[in-house]
Amino acid sequence: ISEPGLISSGNVTAPWLHDRLAEMGAAALLEALTALEHGPLPGTPQPAEGVTYAAKLARDEGRVDWSRPAVEIERQVRALNPWPGVWFEHQGERIKLLAAALADGAGPPGRVLDEQLAVACGAGALRALRLQRPGRAPMAAGDLLRGFAIPPGVDLG
Repeated sequence: ISEPGLISSGNVTAPWLHDRLAEMGAAALLEALTALEHGPLPGTPQPAEGVTYAAKLARDEGRVDWSRPAVEIERQVRALNPWPGVWFEHQGERIKLLAAALADGAGPPGRVLDEQLAVACGAGALRALRLQRPGRAPMAAGDLLRGFAIPPGVDLG
């Protein structure tokens, strides 16, 4: 995203992008309607080169694959929010990972590295920032960890 004034692409989430593109589309539509008052608008066909098909997302695409690089998982968290969401399992519960950041550390993929929920990935580590248990409200990782232990050394798959 290169429009002046936009936040860095490292902070963009799907809901933010949706809202921003809706604003930009509305402004472009008003501009086109104003220009139509002065005559027809020139058409520009979209080039066929580079066109791809985006398949429909499936719920299972949100399952965290800890063997992937941390940077990819962090992007997955931002891209699949709010649906289908990114999740992992612990103690038989599907925990949604709503926000995450890159972290220092290394270990076997899926291994919890510290008390602040940094998890080793295929390359690097990811720190969970915001989580949600089934049927519960979203909460900061520290708040969740006070009532639902995910201690260092646990393997999240």
